[in-house]
Formats: sequence, structure tokens, C-alpha cells
Amino acid sequence: MAEIFTPFLTAFILAYALRPVCLWLARHHLPRAAAAGIAMIIGLGVVFSILSLFIALLKTEIPLIKAQLPDWIQNTQAWLGPKLSEFHINFDWNTLKAGATQKITEHLNDNSDALMSSTFETVLMSGSSVIAGFVNAILILFVMFYLLLDWNHFFKLVRSIVPLRAQETIHHLAMHADGLLSQYLRGMLIVISIMSIFYSAGLSIIGIKGSVALGVFTALMIVIPYIGIALGFTLAVLAALLQFGPGAEIIGVLVLFGLGQMLEGFFLTPRLVGERIGLHPVAVLFALLLFGKLFGFFGVLLALPTSAVGLVLIQYGWSRYIQSPWYQK
Repeated sequence: MAEIFTPFLTAFILAYALRPVCLWLARHHLPRAAAAGIAMIIGLGVVFSILSLFIALLKTEIPLIKAQLPDWIQNTQAWLGPKLSEFHINFDWNTLKAGATQKITEHLNDNSDALMSSTFETVLMSGSSVIAGFVNAILILFVMFYLLLDWNHFFKLVRSIVPLRAQETIHHLAMHADGLLSQYLRGMLIVISIMSIFYSAGLSIIGIKGSVALGVFTALMIVIPYIGIALGFTLAVLAALLQFGPGAEIIGVLVLFGLGQMLEGFFLTPRLVGERIGLHPVAVLFALLLFGKLFGFFGVLLALPTSAVGLVLIQYGWSRYIQSPWYQK
């Protein structure tokens, strides 16, 4: 069932995120269908830009690994050789260096294209085959277009199904969830924009190659709590090691990301996003693992917005429970 629901859930979230763009275009006297189509093109442009950033990072890091590997082995020999000699352990470092360089270079040459393609498959596919990924992509675009086109009609239909006695309650919950999601999405867009400039400028000052791509990618990964910033930090440290080796640049990256976390965690997020969606950090990790297991890579991206809706329902259910005669008595 996860494979069936994934494209529909993805299309709904994307349509929700792009609906303000569609409404803005419609207010400027564009036909509804044209507004929906242009909004989708803008959304697809953003998605492909993110993919291009990630691929650009891979193309930068892989050649650097190949170029710096012999120096790594030589530095390791200089540091580790004397320590091993104390225990009468000797290595043929020249053979090790030549063999490791050859094997890793061959592996990177043989698998760099496969790594690029597997990245596309991981991001774009929810199934296990190219055909399934293509079908899901077409289905997502189809559903997203008609949701943007008939958003109000769709929810009027849903409302007509709800019993009259429950419509006021459902409307209240929907407005609460909509306000929470809107605040989260708007706030995250502003935070990502600010942190993109911050990380890109900081990495440029340090002298990291591909600093703009790495800075923007790190800021975009903020949408995946904990995991995203850890990935961006790891890539930045790896880039500094590959270009400069152990030195002041590593300290610069540590300071930059430390300041970035303070700026984002203590200033930007509380003021622009609020306390995220009110989930405990353990609950955030649980949501990431659960939705990632059920819906793959898209599930990780959709975990927090979907959890926000679930949180509204849980809070409402809990309030009704503690007010019920069964609980009171």
C-alpha cells in the first residue's frame, strides 16, 4: 500500500506548497489551468536545481578523493609508521599505496556514473525499477496538476461527505492544520534563504571549492532535522580535508557550522518557524524513520508536514478524551 499512497501523498504536499504561487498567478488574470501549469514548472525547476546541486557536489568530491588519496596514505605512513615500529610491526607502504590507489581509482572510475544514476533513482523513484519511477513521476505530475486546478472543488466534495454535525469540528481542525503548515513552510523558505547565503559566504571565505553549491545544499537539508545538517557538515569537512588536509580550514568549517547552528536554532527558527511543529526530538526521529521506511526518500521529506497534521488530530483527540465523562469518572 505504501507504493500506492506515496505518489498521491507527494502530489498533495507539492500541490499544497505550490498553491500560493498558483493563486498569485490566478490573481494576475491568468487562466486557472495556465496558472497551475506555471506553478508546476516552477516547482519542478526547484526540484531539479536541488538535484543538480547534489550532483555538482559529487563531481567535485570524487576527483578530489582520487587526487588526494596518495597524500593521505603518505601522511598516514608518517604518523602511524613510527608507532607501529615500536611494536615491531612493519608494512610495505609503497605496495599498499600503489595497490590502494589503483583499486580505489578503478572503483571510482567504474562506479561514478552508477553513483550519479543511483542518486537520481533514490530521489526520483519510490519503487525499485526505472519503469516504476517513471510511472510514479507521471502520476505525481498528473495528480498535482488537477489538485492545483480543482483544489476548492476537491475540498468542497470532501466537506459534503462529512456529516453535518461534524463539519464545524472538521473545519476547525483543517484550519488549525493549515495555519501550522503555512507557518512552517513560509518560515522554512526564509530560513533556507538566509542560511544559504550564510553557509555559501562562509565557505567561500574559507576557500572551499564549490562553496555556493555546498552552502545551498546544506541549507536545503535543514528540512530534514538532524540528518540534514549532519550530512552538510560531513561534506564540508570532507571538502576541506580533500583540498587543504588537516589544518586551519577544518577549524574554520567547525566554527562556521557552530555559528550556523546557533543562528538557525536560537534565532531564525524560533522567530520565523516557531518551535517547528511542536514535536519532541525523539518524536521527530521516530517520524523520520517511520515515514522513511513506509515511503522511501520522499517519506523523509514529508515526515514533518504530515506529522504536523497528525499532531493536530492527536491534540484534539486528547482534549476530547480528558473532557469525556468516562475519563472524569
